[in-house]
Amino acid sequence: MSLKLAFYGDDFTGSTDALEVLAFAGLRTALFLAPPSAVALAQAGPLDAFGVAGDSRAMTPQEMDEALPPVFDALAASGAPIVHYKVCSTFDSAPGIGSIGRAMEIGRRSCGAPFIPVVAATPSLRRYCAFGHLFARSATDDQVHRIDRHPIMRVHPVTPMDESDLRLHLGRQTALKLAGLAFPELDAGPDRAQAQLQSLLAQGADAVVFDGLTAAHLTEVGQLLARHAVQSAPLFVVGGSGVEYALTQWWRQVQVLSGPLPEYRQFSAADRVLAISASASRLSAQQVDAAVAAGFAELAVDAAALQGERRAPALLDELVSAAVQRLRQGRSVILHTARGPHDPRIAAACAALEAEGLTPERARHEAGRRLGRRLGQLAQAILRSEPLQRLLLSGGDTSSQIVKTLAPDALVVAARLAPGAPLCRMVSAQPWLEGLEVALKGGQMGDTDFFETARLGRS
Repeated sequence: MSLKLAFYGDDFTGSTDALEVLAFAGLRTALFLAPPSAVALAQAGPLDAFGVAGDSRAMTPQEMDEALPPVFDALAASGAPIVHYKVCSTFDSAPGIGSIGRAMEIGRRSCGAPFIPVVAATPSLRRYCAFGHLFARSATDDQVHRIDRHPIMRVHPVTPMDESDLRLHLGRQTALKLAGLAFPELDAGPDRAQAQLQSLLAQGADAVVFDGLTAAHLTEVGQLLARHAVQSAPLFVVGGSGVEYALTQWWRQVQVLSGPLPEYRQFSAADRVLAISASASRLSAQQVDAAVAAGFAELAVDAAALQGERRAPALLDELVSAAVQRLRQGRSVILHTARGPHDPRIAAACAALEAEGLTPERARHEAGRRLGRRLGQLAQAILRSEPLQRLLLSGGDTSSQIVKTLAPDALVVAARLAPGAPLCRMVSAQPWLEGLEVALKGGQMGDTDFFETARLGRS
């Protein structure tokens, strides 16, 4: 086995995004919930790449200091020449929660690389970077916005994006010196781009943000990554799935990868699906509305009641009973904790924790984490009572907690569903979990009819 890449996803939706790109490019890839042993890799292999799905996007810097070093050490020791810290392509993070800057510091120590490439663009998802400034499409209006003016990301309930210059944004989170390699340098060809990169490093840059507006820009970035991985393996890289696009496009160009691309388009319809949405984005609200209009049975979840130890068990029992009843009636079910950023359940959940003595900032963080764990217990109880073919999860942090609770051994790609949100298949020794198909999407991913499309399949 010759590994080409190992990655850690800072949430589970982002992890399946990277998994999707690698699998669709023809690499044999598996996603684990913890760093796999040599035996586990051999059992899953032969593999060209592997990932570890994590939840550092919802961690404090202190929690990262404890959780990330052993993971990064394991990835660095795997033999993969490139280690990727996979973040959301919107780079939403903050000094106190999901700090990409802190992860960069930890990864640099584990991998010992002389600098950290930051790949900021994912054009296939309509995420662009120009002169260090990040832009992203919003599915609510199909327009590309500067990230600090994005209708969803600028009002993210935990990590709102109020700065579009990634050098400044990440500079709030780390003392590392950040520089930028602008897209005109990429347009000028590999020699010019390499010379400019070397100049930035000679000036003391610890990390370099790579622009990108087109697939061709990403291919140039992939060439630079591959070149520096040879010089200083393992190379520690930060970015969205643009990292995987950059590398696989370059490997295709130089025929490291060859042969026909695998076909993942078709997948069968499911008679019933279970969907759980804990995203507060405007798009997620539209997706919930569309699912209900298509016939999904709707169960609104009292997010505040799930925060406390006293009320949560009874409410979980009620929700499990109601969901199972509707599933046995032949209906698909969607449970949701919010319908848009102004749903009063969001404020109520935070207020419940502030009443316990938490600060408002800590309450927002802890509310999402507790909610995810409760929803994980909910999903587990429903699936044990009524095994299903397909599970749909919306909300990055929540999806991470739900899948951690279900605890499959690994995930592999099953089919295309929506860009950045593939349909995956669980690998598990548990009969009720083995073969379960699952799609994990962030709040800004997918079209309005995401849930119904996932139920109907594609021929």
